[in-house]
Amino acid sequence: MANWVLDKTHSGIGFSVRHMMISNVRGHFNEFDATVAVESDDITTASISVEIDPTSIDTRNQQRDDHLRSGDFFHVGEYPKIHFQSSQLRHVDGEQYTLDGQLTILGVTKPLTLNCEITGPAKDPWGNERIGVIATGSVDRKDFGLTYNAVLETGGVLIGDTVKLNIEMEFVNQG
Repeated sequence: MANWVLDKTHSGIGFSVRHMMISNVRGHFNEFDATVAVESDDITTASISVEIDPTSIDTRNQQRDDHLRSGDFFHVGEYPKIHFQSSQLRHVDGEQYTLDGQLTILGVTKPLTLNCEITGPAKDPWGNERIGVIATGSVDRKDFGLTYNAVLETGGVLIGDTVKLNIEMEFVNQG
């Protein structure tokens, strides 16, 4: 069995959501952790777990970030973690994979499928074995009870329902 630990300095969890139906607001989480346990040399046997601290949300706007931490959105006092647990990693072609799992936000668990590109393993200059993962997907925020919104004068809404995910992680094999 191989255990891969997250290299946080070379990893990030980002997102974007439509703002006023005309542009996107981008953000990321500064605090998160992930582990990958692989039963054999076959990466598709991987069990992947990700935990995100929603208090670390960063959209480069303090007022918006404080609102996102509030009861209108992430209720960080009551729900201090966002969690993802994989259920199946399927090879598609070359470095392309599909990752299925369960995402839990605000105590609500829903299935999530991510498109992944997995590169490596490769040795770094210090002899450590590394893999890289780029994962993309989207969630409907309303599925998790994130329903806060405002109707615009033009008939649209302030915040889009679809949250696009952009995850880039690097892992080091710990044996």
